Amino acid sequence: MTHLDAIDAAILKVIQQNGRISNAQLAERVGLSPSACSRRLDILEKSGTVTGYHARISPKALDYKMIAIVHISLSGQFAKTLAEFEAAVKLCPNVLVCYLMSGEYDYILRVAAKDLEDYERIHRDWLSALPHVVKINSSFALREVIDRPNVGV
Repeated sequence: MTHLDAIDAAILKVIQQNGRISNAQLAERVGLSPSACSRRLDILEKSGTVTGYHARISPKALDYKMIAIVHISLSGQFAKTLAEFEAAVKLCPNVLVCYLMSGEYDYILRVAAKDLEDYERIHRDWLSALPHVVKINSSFALREVIDRPNVGV
């Protein structure tokens, strides 16, 4: 979807704040009938504008006290090399985010670990075993300043 009108934007703002809102409540908040609101939301979902609904769970509540930012360089940028790396990194349960990058490193990962010993295990068993990796550079987050789950509408 390339164009959002004011009603679409209002729907997006509301569901970003509360993804569990009922359709009737959403319709009331944006000034539509429930059926019209449901149709609009369905279009937003089918177009890929709304990509899902989920609960945000604190990593600390699950005993993940460390976040590592990991820069990875590969042996090359061939399509097969990238595809094999990406398929393998998706299997690592501790990798929260993986970006293909321009610049010095090929990928940047955000990795959750329970402690330094756990990160060492992740590094040894997962990251070092990823295909085509020639360099890994890890930095550890000292404190989270901001983590916005949503973009502005």
